[in-house]
Amino acid sequence: EWSFLSCIGMPKGIRLAPPGNRDDSSDDMRKVQRREKNRIAAQKSRLRQTQKADTLHLESEDLERQNAALRREIKQLTEEMKHFASMLSSHEPLCSILTSPPPPPEVLYATHSFHQPHISSPRFQH
Repeated sequence: EWSFLSCIGMPKGIRLAPPGNRDDSSDDMRKVQRREKNRIAAQKSRLRQTQKADTLHLESEDLERQNAALRREIKQLTEEMKHFASMLSSHEPLCSILTSPPPPPEVLYATHSFHQPHISSPRFQH
């Protein structure tokens, strides 16, 4: 592509500023670059904020599901406990263990032949 600037050896994209305005032109260029950099940073920040909100929303939904499951489990266990309490209360008046005196200690701790097989073993015979 032909242009006057390319004919005199100036690279494409470089603009000639009027004399005395070169500092203003480079300041303007820096402002434009800073604004662009800031625009990109703000865009990235908004994207991160949106992703964080999405993650928190998913975590919240998961915790709601877990909470509902735990509430169902509590309800089921409460019903089970009521059932067992009812069974126990209807069994207690009929229970022979609760109405009879406790057995003597020798009955509870009686030695049985199967508890001492090692005594009749030949290696204990001295």
